[in-house]
Amino acid sequence: MAIELRKPEGNPSMLQMFTRYKAWANNLTFQTMAELPQAELVKAHQTTFGTMIHTMNHTYVVDDIFKAHLEGRKHSYRARNTDTSPPLNELRQLCEEMDSWYIEQADKFNDAQLAEVIEFEFVGGGNGAMSRMEIFLHIVNHGTYHRGMISAMMHQIPVMPEANDLPVFLRDVWHAG
Repeated sequence: MAIELRKPEGNPSMLQMFTRYKAWANNLTFQTMAELPQAELVKAHQTTFGTMIHTMNHTYVVDDIFKAHLEGRKHSYRARNTDTSPPLNELRQLCEEMDSWYIEQADKFNDAQLAEVIEFEFVGGGNGAMSRMEIFLHIVNHGTYHRGMISAMMHQIPVMPEANDLPVFLRDVWHAG
């Protein structure tokens, strides 16, 4: 993974830490998914998005929707997921690029910009309004939620994915040497 996840110099913000945590946890999830047979990635489960790969695709789609909101532009999504998911390697690349974008944004926004409220329309209908900071926290929490679903699917195989909890990231990456 080419994304620099270590703590930036100076006094980094919680937002900088959270966006790097998200990228790290996504990477661990993709590493484990890459070790599984294709049949396991597309095996149907009793979850909202059905399969591991389609669940991870959903997190990408939502990240992309909120990226558009942060950029002040319209997106082309009509649902919170696409009908089909790209192959795992392609999805991984898309997610890495998205994670890099969110990290770059977290590194550049100041407190006043993060407090600015962005108005948008939800994909399912209805108006929304969130500060930039709330959007960032949403995409971090949203990714954690769905990686948990994927982990539960892995346990049914059974495969024990590496721990991708925040305290592990803090110990192994953020506060490491």
